[in-house]
Amino acid sequence: MKPSNKIKNLLGLTARIIAGSVFMYAGFLKAIAPSEEFAYAIEGYEIFPTFVATMASVIMPWVEIYIGVFLIFGLFTRLASFIMGLFFVFFELLILSAIIRQIPLANCGCFGSAYSNSAAFELFQNLIILCFVFIAYKFGENFSLDNWLKKKSADKSES
Repeated sequence: MKPSNKIKNLLGLTARIIAGSVFMYAGFLKAIAPSEEFAYAIEGYEIFPTFVATMASVIMPWVEIYIGVFLIFGLFTRLASFIMGLFFVFFELLILSAIIRQIPLANCGCFGSAYSNSAAFELFQNLIILCFVFIAYKFGENFSLDNWLKKKSADKSES
């Protein structure tokens, strides 16, 4: 294996672990808190009706946890990182819309009610995480369950 491939593989693994851990942690913080707190943060964007905010506050934490776990372990790596990337683009657009519309967000809802950073900081932080997600998508399939399952399947077909 060429040194550049080794670096890409390690970079992909590191990006998978970082992005997956952030997503899993954010989901966990929302899952252990009352769902009303997250629903209130969602309603703060003044885009979604109450019933959508309520449904999202119950479902989103678990989606984040599962996608984070899938990405960390490298199961459905490309799909998990793609979906996570879509989520982060959506989050960026939400935060950007709040900034443009000058909505003072008490809490962006990114990490539940545990953290409250400025919208501009969250925008920047999400861009960095989005870079890790892209690296995970591009180079994250080695050192993964996907790769292990592929090799296992190939070994069985050769037998």
